[in-house]
Amino acid sequence: MKEPSFTIGIEEEYMLVDRGSRNLISETPSSMLPQCEKLLEGRVSPEFLQCQIEVGTDVCNTVAEARAELAHLRRTVASVAEEHGLALVAASTHPFAESDDLKHTPKARYNQLANDLQGVVRRLLISGMHVHVGVEDDELRIDLMGQVSYILPHLLALSTSSPFWRGHNTGLKSYRIAVWDEMPRTGLPEHFESFSEYERHVNVLVNAGVIEDATKIWWDIRPSHRFPTLEIRIADICTRLDDGVTIAALYLCWLRMLYRLREKNQRWRRYLMMLVKENRWRAQRYGIDEGLIDFGLGEIVPYAELMDEFIDFIAEDAEALDCVKEVNHTRDIIQNGTSAHRQIKVYEQALAEGASEQDALKAIVDMLIDDTLYGI
Repeated sequence: MKEPSFTIGIEEEYMLVDRGSRNLISETPSSMLPQCEKLLEGRVSPEFLQCQIEVGTDVCNTVAEARAELAHLRRTVASVAEEHGLALVAASTHPFAESDDLKHTPKARYNQLANDLQGVVRRLLISGMHVHVGVEDDELRIDLMGQVSYILPHLLALSTSSPFWRGHNTGLKSYRIAVWDEMPRTGLPEHFESFSEYERHVNVLVNAGVIEDATKIWWDIRPSHRFPTLEIRIADICTRLDDGVTIAALYLCWLRMLYRLREKNQRWRRYLMMLVKENRWRAQRYGIDEGLIDFGLGEIVPYAELMDEFIDFIAEDAEALDCVKEVNHTRDIIQNGTSAHRQIKVYEQALAEGASEQDALKAIVDMLIDDTLYGI
């Protein structure tokens, strides 16, 4: 089997807030998206809600290349937003916005989603990050998908940016997952023995008229329907660019490590989904704070220890893919906290200093605006 290209592409979904109120806008200014499209040439698009905008890098050969392009995308969209009196926020939920106040984008695909999913999709006030890695062989994509599921909770925990919902601290580091799981065809994927088995099951849904194609399968990881890639969708969008790039680098290196094992006629052990789902819940609830289950030991292990082991597993791959710096940034995130930690800290500090609840929530938005352009 020919070695995969291990190219990388990153998609991010941003929220647009009014500078004065710090609330989400209900309608996108008519000139904003055309202006972005002119500057970014096919790398920007509307999202389901008009208060959101999505960007996607081109196919990149290195993590550094993907970071540089993503930085350009963030800067450009933020600049256009500023011209319209708006600000860009990279977070998976807004601290206090109400979904009932927002409007979806009037496109055929989104109109159909609104009709099909009703109240479920009206709660879809969330943003995420998707990472594509080039794995051109169909059978290899399916084989690796089954093995990658093990580490998806680890990546979710490191990315969390959605602790608040409708003005309340939910107690979850990723409330986005709770909202997302109300959608159909989400969560961890089934296990498939072959690509043809995967296609056969997808075609059952297509032929029944339930979905048009596999783009409406929204698992935490999936074979992309549009590209020869294996795409992860479990991560919150990281407010700081370098944190998101680290998620992408870890995923890329893990895939290459699994491929190396395969070349030696070895493989990563495939665990039952009931176990992986438990870690997924722990990542959603606690993020990096309370550890995940080491299935081999049968006990909860501190997250930092698990990630030290993770980094050791992929050290050779990080060297080969020239992303050692990005992988090692994992330890900085663990030490300094994710966006979720910073949001909670800003909120609690504002309250302690005498701010009202609403002003404390607005302080979170101010922090998110600054952090979205941090380091770029």
